[in-house]
Amino acid sequence: VQLQASGGGLVQAGGSLRLSCVVSRSIVSFNIISWYRQAPGKQREWVASITNTGNSNYADSAKGRFTISRDNAKNTVELQMNSLKPEDTAVYYCKPLNMPYGQGTLVTVSS
Repeated sequence: VQLQASGGGLVQAGGSLRLSCVVSRSIVSFNIISWYRQAPGKQREWVASITNTGNSNYADSAKGRFTISRDNAKNTVELQMNSLKPEDTAVYYCKPLNMPYGQGTLVTVSS
C-alpha cells in the first residue's frame, strides 16, 4: 500500500493548513489511521487517530486545534490544522495501524 501525504507548506503562526493523505487502496479495512509528525532533531510523535466509525483521539498538543477526518469512499484521511504554532513545524505522516509510514509532507510555521 502507498500513502501520499500532501498539503504542507510555509505558514505564519496562527494560520491554518489542511493535510491530505491518499491511500492507494481501500481504507475501509483499516480500523485506525493516524497522523504522526517528526520535527527536526526529534523523534517521531503521534498527533491524532481516527477509527473506522469516526471516533478520534488527539495528542495534548493537538487538542482544540487539529481535526482529523477520513473519507472511506475516497481512500483519504485529512488533518485540519488551525492556530498553528512554530512548534508544529515538522514532517507529517499518515499511517494506518500495522502498516509502514508513507511519504510525509513538510509543515513549516514561522513566528
